[in-house]
Amino acid sequence: MSKKITIYTTNNCAYCVMVKKYLTSKGHVYEEVNVELDPARRQEAIELSGAMTVPVTVVIDDRGQRDITIGANYGKLASALA
Repeated sequence: MSKKITIYTTNNCAYCVMVKKYLTSKGHVYEEVNVELDPARRQEAIELSGAMTVPVTVVIDDRGQRDITIGANYGKLASALA
């Protein structure tokens, strides 16, 4: 089952770097959205997560099921990616 992964980040976010490294180490391809460069996408991240923090990682499976992880929560990410 393929999954579409989007991670919302900022320029100076250490947790964003950690999550990107985690995804790469597990062989996942993802789209990165830097919300500092695109304010409209910042609002999108806030609406998805209900939070004003990054990283926000969105995993969508083939059925359209969406799993949203806030921060560097590797247990939740692993579950979403399984």
